[in-house]
Amino acid sequence: MNLKLQLKKTGLLQLIGNTPLIKIESLSTLTGREIFMKCENFNPGGTIKDRPALGMVIQAIADGSLKPGMTIVEGTAGNTGIGLAMVGQALGFKTIIVLPKGQDPSKLKMLSLYGAQIVETDAVVYPDERHFFLMGKKIGTSSPDYWWANQFDNPANWQSHYQTTAPEMWLQMKGEIDHLVCAAGSTGTIAGAAKYFKQMAPSCKVTLVDPTLSSLYSNFHHNTWDVKGEYTMAEGVGITRPCDNWTTAKPFIDDAFILPDQAITSLAYFVREKEGIVSGMSSMLNMAGALRTALKAPKGARIVTFMCDGGDRATSKLYNPEFLKDKKLDATVLKDNELLKYFGSL
Repeated sequence: MNLKLQLKKTGLLQLIGNTPLIKIESLSTLTGREIFMKCENFNPGGTIKDRPALGMVIQAIADGSLKPGMTIVEGTAGNTGIGLAMVGQALGFKTIIVLPKGQDPSKLKMLSLYGAQIVETDAVVYPDERHFFLMGKKIGTSSPDYWWANQFDNPANWQSHYQTTAPEMWLQMKGEIDHLVCAAGSTGTIAGAAKYFKQMAPSCKVTLVDPTLSSLYSNFHHNTWDVKGEYTMAEGVGITRPCDNWTTAKPFIDDAFILPDQAITSLAYFVREKEGIVSGMSSMLNMAGALRTALKAPKGARIVTFMCDGGDRATSKLYNPEFLKDKKLDATVLKDNELLKYFGSL
């Protein structure tokens, strides 16, 4: 505990956590259910991944696996890497971040600003040896001077959300939560939050929202890892293989469904016009999942989810007209009844 307090007081690290929670007024009014998002983009690194980055590093220092002079290594779609680079720089550690090609350029810029060595690999499906996770593992375990964070199997990932994110949200909502909706990448967020909420209120329903390329949906419903190979622009969410954090999360999840990129796009442009909300692609997947859940929930239900990052991480894709046109995604702002009809059909 003393170690945690000491590290949290170091520079920007003291700003991680205690993020605000907002009500999405337009969608709440439209559906007759209350939809809330915890604004994790207020963390100093701009994403929810600051929490597990700090938690994993704290634990590694505490158990002696990360010592002064060592280098932090991780394979990531970007945001965990940014968090680790920020935490590493604040505490005097170098970082090597392996990520798949095609990530939003803003992520590469942030990694560079925090002094990370960037290794880009081909965007391939696991278990291809070029996959970012396997490349990160190969590098991270290649030297005794490296510490491999391994966010997918590291329990300090989900514990950071169990110990900080979920309790904060529970207090902000005064314990009145009917549904938690969450997308998953390393599955740490949904594991930690779902476990906490289920312990506090067993009646709280937990739903996983999955992008098209992921296999978490098929594993939840059919216990298989089916890889469809369909494209999704959502970065940092969805996996196609087992990991320890998913094993922790799965028993606390009640349902799972898939949403296409068009749902992310339609909702992004709707809430931008209605409320000036601009956020990242995983955030919009969460919001879209919350909207779909709201339409199937009883009137007055209270639904929570996460704004994982801000719109600055989505300028080359979600908010890029040329990209949307190339992917045949329609950014037309739907009318209220059109939005309800579309999401009601999903």
